[in-house]
Amino acid sequence: MKKATLKLTALMLLLAGTATVAEAQSGTGVRNPSVVTTAVPFLRISPDARAGGMGDVGIATSPDAYSGFWNLAKTPFSSQKYGAGVTYTPWLNDLDLKDVYLATGAGFYKLDDNQALSLGFRYFSLGNITFTNDQGTELNTFRPREYAVDLGYSRKLGAKSGLGVAVRYISSDLAGGSVNGVNYKKGSTVAGDLHYFHNGVKENGGGLNWGVTLSNLGGKIGYTSDDNQKDFIPANLGIGAAYTKVFDADNKITFAADVNKLLVPTPPQLDDSAGIADYRSKGVVSSWFSSFGDGKGSEEFREITAAIGAEYWYKDQFSFRAGYFYESPLKGNRKYFTVGAGLKYNTVGLNFAYLLPSGSGINRNPLSNTLRFSLIFEGK
Repeated sequence: MKKATLKLTALMLLLAGTATVAEAQSGTGVRNPSVVTTAVPFLRISPDARAGGMGDVGIATSPDAYSGFWNLAKTPFSSQKYGAGVTYTPWLNDLDLKDVYLATGAGFYKLDDNQALSLGFRYFSLGNITFTNDQGTELNTFRPREYAVDLGYSRKLGAKSGLGVAVRYISSDLAGGSVNGVNYKKGSTVAGDLHYFHNGVKENGGGLNWGVTLSNLGGKIGYTSDDNQKDFIPANLGIGAAYTKVFDADNKITFAADVNKLLVPTPPQLDDSAGIADYRSKGVVSSWFSSFGDGKGSEEFREITAAIGAEYWYKDQFSFRAGYFYESPLKGNRKYFTVGAGLKYNTVGLNFAYLLPSGSGINRNPLSNTLRFSLIFEGK
C-alpha cells in the first residue's frame, strides 16, 4: 500500500502539470495558483542523457540522434548519415519506485546532404496504482501510462540555416473506469513542431550556433466526456545558443544556454469563478498569443526558465558535462545542477547524466540523485 500511495502521489504530480513539482509556494507558504500547468508534462522532461548532463540544454548544441526532440533543424548539419539512440530515466528513484520511468528512443536518416527524416518515441510509465475511496476501501487498480510518437522532416535552407517540422501523436492514459463518481478515459491529441537552426560552426569545428523552436503546438487533451474540462498541452517557445571553442586537434569545449517559455495561459485565482470559466473556454491558438500578456507586471518574465551547460571533448572520444537549470520560485521552483560524461568508440556512444537538486528544498525533484543513461549509434 505504501508504494501504491507513492505512485498515486507521482500521478498527482503529473496531473498538476509540471515535471517536477505539484505546486509552487509563495514566501508565506500559501499555494500560488499562478503556476502555469499543463497536461502531459512528460513532453518537457529532458529525453536524453547528453542534454540531461548539460542542465537540459539542446536547442543549439551540435546535432545528434536526439536532435528531433530539441531542434529538428539541426539534423541536416550532422556529419553522420544516420543515428539512433535509446535512453532510460528512472522516475522518483529516491522513493525506490522501480516501475516508474521514462523511456525514449530517437533516430534520423539523411536522404542527402540537404534533408533528413526523423523518428521519436517517448513512453512514461507510472507502474500499478490502487485507487481507494475516503474510507480506504479498494476501488480498482490501474496502470497509468503516457506516450508520444514523432515524425519529422528537416531541410537546409542554405549553407548556414535549416528548418524542421514535425507532427506528434500524444496518448495519455492516467485513470480508467469510475473513480469517486467520475468516469475517466484515455486522452489523446495531435501536435506539431516548427524549428529553425543557424549553423555558425567553421571548418575547424568552432563557432556560434543558435536556434528558435516552437514545440507541442496542438489541441487540448481531456480525460472525461466533459469538453469544458480539457487541459492545455505544453506548447513552448525556446531560444538557444551554443559557442564552441577549439583549442587544438584533441581538445574543444562548448558553452550553451537555452531559455523557454510555455505558450499556455496563466491560471486564474482559485476563487475567481469567472476567470476559471474564461480560462477553460480559451481557444488553443489564441492562448499561445495571450500567454505573453496575461501575467501581471514582471510575472511574464518569471515564467521564463533558463538553463546553461558546458561540454568538453577530448579526441572526440571522451566528454565531460555540467549545467544548471533555474525556474522562478513563484512558477515551480525547479533549480538543479547536473553533471554528465560520455564515451564514444567508432559508431557507438554511451552518455550518463546525474541531477543534483538545489534551492530551498520546498519542492521535491523526481530526478533528484538519479543516474540516467543513453546508448547512441551513428554511422556514415
